Amino acid sequence: MPAQAQPTPRGRLLYTAAERERRDGSVWTLVQGVLAPVQFLVFLVSLVLVLRFLFTAEGEAGATLSVVIKTGFLYLIMLTGCIWEKVVFGRYLFAPAFFWEDVFSMAVLALHTGYLLALAGGWLESRGLMLLALAAYAAYVINAGQFLYKLRLARLQSDVPAARAGTGAVA
Repeated sequence: MPAQAQPTPRGRLLYTAAERERRDGSVWTLVQGVLAPVQFLVFLVSLVLVLRFLFTAEGEAGATLSVVIKTGFLYLIMLTGCIWEKVVFGRYLFAPAFFWEDVFSMAVLALHTGYLLALAGGWLESRGLMLLALAAYAAYVINAGQFLYKLRLARLQSDVPAARAGTGAVA
């Protein structure tokens, strides 16, 4: 028996029928689907390099470069995610269906950007930079979990009949 579609906490489906159609027809959905796992892989490699540096004091240059690359992927996925959100929901950020994910994404961006600024400005020593990177990474993991939850919710709701989905409300 297939899982029954679940409403969001406010009782609204994640996507109306029109939004689902735009989501499924957008190249930006594919772009996000490719970038997300690539970014996660870059994150894992960087996490290992950062932890290695913190535990052994070796590999500082590699760890630093990996955080910069991870931050570049974050900016790229955020930019393309904003375009995706505009195509699907008609606004670049803070669509009701992804409001809290977008709010937390701003914190993730702030931490990663703080890392870049501290690196460029020489505001923190190497260990402090790597601890800031770990804080940014912890926020990233929480934010990724938020989006994975919404992906699962969207899959559960994909079985909702079009008549109900078109209204955006759950009967």
